[in-house]
Amino acid sequence: MNICVLLPHPHPDFLKGLLKAPFRCYRFIFHSSTHLGSGIPCAQPFNLLGLHYAKWMLLSDGLKRNLCVQTTLKDHKEGLSDKGQRFVDKLFTGLIQGQRACLAEAKTLVESTHSRKKELAQVLLQKVLLFQREQEQPNKGNPLAFRLGLSGPPGAGKSTFIEYFGKMLTERGHKLSVLAVDPSSCTSGGSLLGDKTRMTELSRDMNAYIRPSPTRGTLGGVTRTTNEAILLCEGGGYDIILVETVGVGQSEFAVADMVDMFVLLLPPAGGDELQGIKRGIIEMADMVAITKSDGDLIAPARRIQAEYVSALKLLRRRSAVWRPKVVRISARSGEGITEMWDKMKEFWDLTLASGELIARRQKQQKVWMWNLIQENVLEHFRSHPTVREQIPVLEQKVLRGALAPGLAADLLLKAFKSRD
Repeated sequence: MNICVLLPHPHPDFLKGLLKAPFRCYRFIFHSSTHLGSGIPCAQPFNLLGLHYAKWMLLSDGLKRNLCVQTTLKDHKEGLSDKGQRFVDKLFTGLIQGQRACLAEAKTLVESTHSRKKELAQVLLQKVLLFQREQEQPNKGNPLAFRLGLSGPPGAGKSTFIEYFGKMLTERGHKLSVLAVDPSSCTSGGSLLGDKTRMTELSRDMNAYIRPSPTRGTLGGVTRTTNEAILLCEGGGYDIILVETVGVGQSEFAVADMVDMFVLLLPPAGGDELQGIKRGIIEMADMVAITKSDGDLIAPARRIQAEYVSALKLLRRRSAVWRPKVVRISARSGEGITEMWDKMKEFWDLTLASGELIARRQKQQKVWMWNLIQENVLEHFRSHPTVREQIPVLEQKVLRGALAPGLAADLLLKAFKSRD
């Protein structure tokens, strides 16, 4: 049993007495003005006293409790077997030490749909999240990794650009992780692109990690575990995370909710570009890069650049400190890629200094949580015995035109609500 004790202003002698008291199952909440005798404010982890208990902290504006992530982690771990805990600890230790094999195994774990493995994955992710927060403390709590989203239509040269761009970054001392999301075939279920086979030089770079992931039919062009993969890569010491999306339809909206900066790659001489690219996608872009700007395509690339510069002036800005840029690049000659990276760093510095980057990440965390809730609720709904029995019957009636889809949905919801 866990007992929470509120201590507004405990006496220093009482604090010292706690060291001798057998309060191993108690949790103490102190007022923010409390000091632990040695001048350490109570906002610091109270386990400095040597007590085995969760870390409870109070914010300075009163009796407001910060999220007790240690308690959450402890509750999760209590349900694991000794073998499961050892497995999670092994993965976590190898991950933060930079072992690529542990990172790959951890990524496979979070992609699993098996219920037991999903529990192990959540415990691992919580440990990585805590480790990441500790790493950010010397940096005033600011993020250490730059998350980049990259998209564009097929044939825009995304893989060629990533290989040149990635090699440039690793040569400058960065560690790059590429999460390449491949569209899955509706017929066979397999991936269509195979990006890793087209990044041969980058694949052999020990400071780069490339992980192709099939969408498996996931809407939005990203897998359901892309957010988790980003967190794992950051825990593994990668300071630049590049998420390459499918680049067809409205997939860019999903990746924009999980990265700091969204870059849209467009090829020149692709027809009526402004008509072909939806306005909503352009509104999401923090930078537009016209690729293949070399040889005979230089003139078309310049024309497309001018068109997009004019078009972006008519759109409402997403940021108060950053105006989307349109650049011309060539992965074959390397033209414009160094300047492109300089503009990316400028974006990072401006949004971090203004607080927009932190606010964007906080909003993304909320979106991530609700996406998982929707997924789990739908899974719970479909697995309900009564609903599961009625789904094929109602689907057949809908296919025959004997039942309206809306009425069928209402019947399934009523069956679910009457489960008790």
